[in-house]
Amino acid sequence: MTYRLLVDGELVAGAETLDVINPATGRVFATAPRADMPQAEQAVAAAKRAFQVWSKLSFPQRRAYLDQFADGIEERFDEFSRVLTQEQGKPLEEAKFEVGGAVAALRYFASLKLEFRVLRETRKERIIEQRYPQGVIVAINPWNFPLILLMQKLGPALITGNAVIAKPAPTTPLTTLMLGEVASTALPAGVFQTIVDQNDLGPFLTSHPDVAHVSFTGSTPTGKKVLHSLADTLKRFTLELGGNDAAIILDDADLDKVAPKVYRSATVNAGQVCFATKRVYAPRAMVDALCNALARLAGESKVGDGLEDDTTIGPIQNRAQYEKVLAFIEDARTNGTIVAGGEPIAGDGYFIAPTIVRDLPDNARLVREEQFGPILPVLAYDDIDEVIARVNDSDYGLGGTVWTSNPQRGIEIASRIETGTVWVNQHLALPFDVPFGGAKQSGIGRQQGVEGLEDFTQIRIINAALV
Repeated sequence: MTYRLLVDGELVAGAETLDVINPATGRVFATAPRADMPQAEQAVAAAKRAFQVWSKLSFPQRRAYLDQFADGIEERFDEFSRVLTQEQGKPLEEAKFEVGGAVAALRYFASLKLEFRVLRETRKERIIEQRYPQGVIVAINPWNFPLILLMQKLGPALITGNAVIAKPAPTTPLTTLMLGEVASTALPAGVFQTIVDQNDLGPFLTSHPDVAHVSFTGSTPTGKKVLHSLADTLKRFTLELGGNDAAIILDDADLDKVAPKVYRSATVNAGQVCFATKRVYAPRAMVDALCNALARLAGESKVGDGLEDDTTIGPIQNRAQYEKVLAFIEDARTNGTIVAGGEPIAGDGYFIAPTIVRDLPDNARLVREEQFGPILPVLAYDDIDEVIARVNDSDYGLGGTVWTSNPQRGIEIASRIETGTVWVNQHLALPFDVPFGGAKQSGIGRQQGVEGLEDFTQIRIINAALV
């Protein structure tokens, strides 16, 4: 298949090309177009022109276009799912879930609208809060969920009247380019465009004076660089960054029920989830039983090519991350006890056996940093105040979970955790009408919900004297 960039309504070749590697084989399986700076400049200019027309449409008019866009994605559902598995590595069922979620997200956000609010109305005055679109939005997306994470930006930005340039990760550009193919016939020229690079055009786009807002999802170190590049033009921004989410298992939890859920929360998408459980704390008396249960689940997992029917965990998405995860394992081997996994799986792909580690100190890399792979440290605690202090002693604050047989007790514990989202007795419940975002160094701004729409708008207050 030949892939093309979408620039100013036209599907065009890149100035250069980019090899795309299937992480299950470690080999090139497709070639993507790679844009150069003139093409990026052309995209910004086209978005700026398109914004002048798109922003003046009503919410219902924009919704009609976005519903047509969703229809086009849905018509190619199976193709999107298979390509997503090939470029990202996740099992095909997980890929189908992501594609379905992206379509559902687009339809949901397309159904929303922002109304003017009357803040005060008296005989003498009327004060109205209005919101209007910001302009050209650059959406920079990571490689772990290339479709759904883009749609969480794209849907709210487009329905509120902005024009969007999507820049996917260079290791997973194909499904974003496919979105461009659909958009080329579903949306007006310039409203949505796709620019693929080798991480070289990001600074140009984020610092461009005609870009109004940068929405970035990725690592905290890269997010800091993005934030620095916005300073000269004081752009609006949304940063959804890394996490080191803790799971707290309370002493009344039923391990037979909880252990599989905790294991899944740590290994979904091979652990390559910003909201994945990155460390688990259990009462000291429960650690042995928990480690045994997690080790059994790790041994039962089938690691392999996501296109194979029995695969439950796919590969690490790229070689750089694969080597980083292996370094975490070696550090854990030195400082703790590996009770399951701990080795790469032989073959050409970037496969790592799901790994359970115990006996690590709190200053170990696997406890302090974000591993972004299928490795889970289990840590013992002796009382609630102690474990809450240890959980909160982190630069990150994205999410977390509490597991208990008493939901009210779980809510009370969750209310003391310093993160943007805390789940009780569940994980990764992210309904579209509920906002999410990080605390501390896990990000700034909110996505989803009405707040996610408002993030792409500017407030205007009209204060009128009536007499």
